[in-house]
Amino acid sequence: MDRVLYISRGELMDLLNAFVTLANFVIVPATAYGAQLALGALGVTLIYGILRFSNFAHGDTMAFGTMVVILGTWGLQAAGVSAGPLPTALIALPLGIAATALLMLGTDRVVYRFYRAKKAVPVIFVIASLGVMFITNGLVRFVIGPDDQRFADGARFLISARDFRDMTGLDEGLAIRSSQALTVVVAVIVVAALFWFLNRTRTGKSMRAYSDNEDLALLSGIDPERVVVITWLIVAALATVAGTLYGLDKSFKPFTYFQLLLPIFASAIVGGLGNPLGAIAGGFLIAFTEVTITYPLKKVLEYALPEALEPEGLVQLLSTDYKFAVSFVILLVVLLFRPTGLFAGRSV
Repeated sequence: MDRVLYISRGELMDLLNAFVTLANFVIVPATAYGAQLALGALGVTLIYGILRFSNFAHGDTMAFGTMVVILGTWGLQAAGVSAGPLPTALIALPLGIAATALLMLGTDRVVYRFYRAKKAVPVIFVIASLGVMFITNGLVRFVIGPDDQRFADGARFLISARDFRDMTGLDEGLAIRSSQALTVVVAVIVVAALFWFLNRTRTGKSMRAYSDNEDLALLSGIDPERVVVITWLIVAALATVAGTLYGLDKSFKPFTYFQLLLPIFASAIVGGLGNPLGAIAGGFLIAFTEVTITYPLKKVLEYALPEALEPEGLVQLLSTDYKFAVSFVILLVVLLFRPTGLFAGRSV
């Protein structure tokens, strides 16, 4: 009887160790990454839903906003200002949002407004956004350089692996970085504020009406230029917050934000372009798929399976070098079989 009880307890501990390992390397990182993609995809889907074009400059807009936050953070740190256990970047975040808003409003006035007046087809806006993308990318590299920049400070871990092992007695420890927890908390607050604004305020309802039927909205007295300005301001805030959270969680490198454009667009399209709820769902779907497919599950399966069934290889479906290829494949499948996305947004 004691032998059976011992084995049962051992099996339970193994299953718990398997879950903790999976949480440590898949669930927690994918949740933080999904929140970052969701915020980025919200910006893309708002532009597509309201201004009716795909903004390929969005990734580099995130890089620009993050760059300003980094410069502000360095200035605050030099002046001895900090946020205690929280990153100093949170104090500099309003500066980054303001600078990004000025950039986007200036770009709209110089570039996009001209094509709106000409009632140009969406592909013209896409080509124009590509030009804006290259200019913004060059500007960011010129100002802050092409190399990795780390600007995270404050407490590094919300809970460390050693503390978790001491508390639970498990062999595996769960480590949750402060940047990961902060990403999820900030993303929840931003998304809740955005949905409240779109559904409860007069301006938000005007934006939704303009998105649903531009002609009817104009007949109702809605000012299209005001809608455009508000849209760019919201997108600037979303891009800066998403880029800063990604930089705090990983590191800042301008070219990485250019690469992020693919999973961000994949998230928006998979969820349904023009559908904010779809953008959030798509972000987490892409993130969990990317992380799960590129993580070697050998250690998890060694805990979860009997010794006779333990795998010999890494059980890694794809190398991390092919991480963005996962987004591309999912994007292709959705475009082929459900162009409106999971939440029935606009067809691409």
